[in-house]
Amino acid sequence: MKKTINIALLYRRIFLVIYDTIAVAAAAIIALVIRYEFVYANIEKKFLESVCSFLPFTIIITLLTFALFRLYNSLWAFAGVNEMQNIVAACGIAVVCNGVGMVLFQKPVTRSYPFMFVCLLIAFTFASRFSYRFFRGLKRKSMKQKAGTNVMIIGAGEAANLIIRDIVGSRYTHMQIKCIIDDDPNKQGRYIQGIKVVGGREKIKQFVDAFAIDEIFIAMPSVSKAVISEIIEICKDTTCKLRTLPGVYQLVNGEVNVSQLKDVDVEDLLGRDPITVDLESILGYVQERCVLVTGGGGSIGSELCRQIAAHKPSRLIIVDIYENNAYDIQQELKHNFPKLNMVVLIASVRNTRRMNWIFEEYRPDIVYHAAAHKHVPLMEDSPNEAIKNNVFGTWKTAQAAAFYGAKKFVLISTDKAVNPTNIMGASKRICEMIIQIFNKHYDTEFVAVRFGNVLGSNGSVIPLFKRQIEAGGPVTVTHPDIIRYFMTIPEAVSLVLQAGAYAKGGEIFVLDMGEPVRILDLAKNLIRLSGYKVDEDIKIEFTGLRPGEKLYEELLMEEEGLQETENKLIHIGRPIEFDEAEFFQQLNNLNQATKEECMDIKGMIKEIVPTYTPNEE
Repeated sequence: MKKTINIALLYRRIFLVIYDTIAVAAAAIIALVIRYEFVYANIEKKFLESVCSFLPFTIIITLLTFALFRLYNSLWAFAGVNEMQNIVAACGIAVVCNGVGMVLFQKPVTRSYPFMFVCLLIAFTFASRFSYRFFRGLKRKSMKQKAGTNVMIIGAGEAANLIIRDIVGSRYTHMQIKCIIDDDPNKQGRYIQGIKVVGGREKIKQFVDAFAIDEIFIAMPSVSKAVISEIIEICKDTTCKLRTLPGVYQLVNGEVNVSQLKDVDVEDLLGRDPITVDLESILGYVQERCVLVTGGGGSIGSELCRQIAAHKPSRLIIVDIYENNAYDIQQELKHNFPKLNMVVLIASVRNTRRMNWIFEEYRPDIVYHAAAHKHVPLMEDSPNEAIKNNVFGTWKTAQAAAFYGAKKFVLISTDKAVNPTNIMGASKRICEMIIQIFNKHYDTEFVAVRFGNVLGSNGSVIPLFKRQIEAGGPVTVTHPDIIRYFMTIPEAVSLVLQAGAYAKGGEIFVLDMGEPVRILDLAKNLIRLSGYKVDEDIKIEFTGLRPGEKLYEELLMEEEGLQETENKLIHIGRPIEFDEAEFFQQLNNLNQATKEECMDIKGMIKEIVPTYTPNEE
C-alpha cells in the first residue's frame, strides 16, 4: 500500500534542518566573538580560519546527531522533559564529536570555545523547538478568552495541578481556568501554573461573580464525603455546573485529567462517607467456595458478582432470567477476571425443576438470592406476578439450597417490608418469614439483609430526574414531603457480604443509613448542580403518591428491637414469632390463588402480614 506523504510535516522538517544549519554556523562564530569580548576584529585569524574551514563538517555532524536523537520527529506542540533531555544530549554529543574531529584534523581553537559553542547550540535549538509551543499557547489562550468556558477549581493539590496542566495543554477544550479555591492559608495567594489561589471556600460566591464562572471543578479526591457535601452546599447557590473527581485512586494511578472529571452526583450530597468494611477478612468464607447469585445481572446482583469474583471463589454461578443482563455481566467478568471459573445460566427462580437441577449439578456452598420483582407501582398492577416471583421464587430457591446442602443463604430484602403499604413490600416480608422458618428446620444458615433505596439502581429516582433535566423538564416528584433512606450500590453490597460473614442463622440485618433525605430536595439539588435554576429553567411538578407508595419508609418494625454487631452501622432485628402451621396453610392458599390468577389477593396477604395496610385509591 502506497504511503501518503504529510506535506505539512515535510515542510516543518525542512524548515528545522535549514534553521539548525544556520544555528550551528551562528553558534560557532558567536562563541568566538564572546571569547574576544564581543569584538569580531579582535578574533585571532588562525582560530577564525580553523572554525570556518571545519564548519561544513560541524554542520553535518550536528544534523546527523540531531536526526539520531529524533529531533526532527518529535511533536513539539507537546514537548516536555524527555524532549529537553534529548536536545541537551544531542548538542553535547555533537560538540564532543566536533571537538574530536578538530583535534584529528589539527584545527586549533580557544579553550573556552567548546563550552561557549555547546551553550549557544542548546539555546538556539531550544528556541526553535519551544517557541512554537509558546506562541501556540498564546494563540489558544486568546481563543479561549474570546469564546471559552470560565472554570474555577476547588482544591490546590496534586489533582488540581494535573487537571490545570491537562486543560492548558489541550487544543480541544475552550476552558479557561480563572482561579483556585483552597482552605489552606499557606496556599492562598500562591500560584499553580500561573493560576492564583484566591482564598478559601468562603470566597467561592465572590469569585464566581467576579470571574463570571461557568463550571466548578472539585479536585479533592482524598477528602471525606462530609467535606465535599459542605462545599457543594455552597456551590448550589451559584448557577455553575459542578464536576468532581471520582476518588483518590485516580491520583495513585496517575490518571488525573479532564476525562476523569464527572458530573456531581446526588450521592455527593448525602453528607456521609460510604460504608466500608474489611472485605479481605470478611470474604475469606468465599474463597475456594462455590457461590451462586440469583438475579446476578441486576444492579445489586451484578455488584455482588464483581466483589465475589475478586476473592477467588472455586466457582461463581450467575442465574438470571434476563439474558441481556446475564450476558453483560458475563462479558465484564471474563475481561476483568480471566481465570474465574464462571457459569452463567438463564433460569427462572419460579421453575422448581430448573432450580433443583442447578443445585444438584453445581452444589453451591453459598447462595445470594437477589432475584425479585421490585418496582412498586408495576407490582401493584400485577400482584400475582409479584407473589409468584418474590414469594414462591424465594421458597423454591431456599428449598433447593436446603435440600442440596448449601452452607449459607442470604436473602436480599428491603425497608419496604416494614409495615408494608404495597404488594412488593408485603411480598418481601413474607420472604423474610420463609427464611425464618427454613432456618429452624435445616442446617443451612438462612439470613435476610434489609436496606433502603439504592442510588443508581434500575428504576431508581435519580436516573429518572437526570433524564427529565436533560429533556428540559419538568422534574416530577410525587409529594413535597416524601422522604427516603438512600445508599450506594457498593454500600448495599458490602452489607450483604458482611451479613454472610456474621450470619449464624435467622437474622435480619439492618443498615444504619443515617438521616432520611427529602425527594424534593434531591430534585432541587440535581437541577442546581446541572447549572439550572429551580422553577425558572427547570420546573418541578407534583404528581401525587403512586399506588402502594408511602411518604416515609421504615427499616425496622417496632417489635423487632435492635441488636448490635461488630460494625456499629449494622444491626440485627429480632424476628417476630408466628404460627408455622397457620403460615404454611396460608401460603398454600396464596399459591393456589395466584395460579388461578385471583384478581384480589390483598386480603389473603393481609392475613399473612398483619402489618400490611394497602393504600387504597
